[in-house]
Amino acid sequence: MNSQKFTDGRARGQVPTVKPETWWSRMWRPFWVLPLAICLGAFGLGLVLPVIDRELAEHLPFVFQGGPDGARSFLSTIATAMISITGLVFSITIVVLQLASSQFTPRVLASFLTSRITQTTLGVFTATFIYSLTVMRSVRGGFQNDNPFVPQASVTMAFVFVVASVGLFLAFIRHITRSIQVANVVAQISDQSVRMVDDLYPEQADEVPTGSRTWSPSAHMSRTQVTSGSRHGNVTALDFATLVRRATADDVVIEVMVQTGEYVVEGQPVARVWGTANLSEDAARRIEHAVGLGPERLIQQEIGFGIRQLVDIAERALSPSLNDPTTACQIIDALHRILRPLVQRASPSPYLIDQDEQVRVVYRPQTVEMLLRLAVDEIGYFGRESPPVMSRLHGLLDDLTDVASARYQPTLESLRRSLDR
Repeated sequence: MNSQKFTDGRARGQVPTVKPETWWSRMWRPFWVLPLAICLGAFGLGLVLPVIDRELAEHLPFVFQGGPDGARSFLSTIATAMISITGLVFSITIVVLQLASSQFTPRVLASFLTSRITQTTLGVFTATFIYSLTVMRSVRGGFQNDNPFVPQASVTMAFVFVVASVGLFLAFIRHITRSIQVANVVAQISDQSVRMVDDLYPEQADEVPTGSRTWSPSAHMSRTQVTSGSRHGNVTALDFATLVRRATADDVVIEVMVQTGEYVVEGQPVARVWGTANLSEDAARRIEHAVGLGPERLIQQEIGFGIRQLVDIAERALSPSLNDPTTACQIIDALHRILRPLVQRASPSPYLIDQDEQVRVVYRPQTVEMLLRLAVDEIGYFGRESPPVMSRLHGLLDDLTDVASARYQPTLESLRRSLDR
């Protein structure tokens, strides 16, 4: 089989450079993890800092100088105020989520829930409440006059928490007011999608040799199926490096039967292993878990999900209840930004090779033609009665036709004919 190289030395079919999601990033993804970590840190600080205060056994400069009653009143006021403000922040967050779901699409909620500003604000507000209560229990004196003790540095730290909370509240309000603007939502999605183009579609269309590497099983080739087991959900990522290593080590070819973004139910086949009829349990488990499943789609390995979100927002804007063609035109502009570099790239090879340039993994990448149809077909259907939308779509196709590789011209022509019907 002839080697197919590009100008930068890569071989067509090499493992994509997208890194699989690590356990560390998965651990921090849920909305509640960062606030919980901040609260636990504040609780630990509230236990340790009074002990340090007691060991110092002298008044420190620039710290709280009041007595036990003043310290209790100060901490009690902070705790009461912070739990009230925390409820307000939770309420604002819920309202924004409802607004985003109804005005844009439920699929953009993940970007709101993963916002570090929102998570940090909720975490610090709740942590200030927990810290104040924890330190309050260390205050001695007032009601019992013997052996009074006021943790001066600890009480002062509560004031620092309040100042940080005020700053975060202002940042939170600014973030919320910006995040519900359609222009910012669209820009965030398109920015993520454009960044993924180089990783998932690295090959310029004119670099790809005409004779592409292929593979097909022989008639009597043995095979073993690998299922999803007890897992279910959307395919969020494929660990290409693990699949190629596993196939190379066992001298087999792994055919991935599901596509990124596809929904998988329990026990559904996710891969076929060609070249062996006796796959070890360990190898099967590694192959199974190389296909990442989650409750919702992620954009990290799927530009199609970014396009899907934008198309959903456009369709919602074109619905009779909203009738907002201006927003739909904004979406078309964002899609134009994503599609323009894509039509100059080659669709990824479905055949991944090892270091010896032997095909080891066969999978189903999202092709450029597929993404073009996803971006244009539905908006063209729902925006047929809107002259601004149709004009913008025709302008999009005209520009893409000027810069696109010859291999995509038939698809662009087909899309243009469908708009003219």
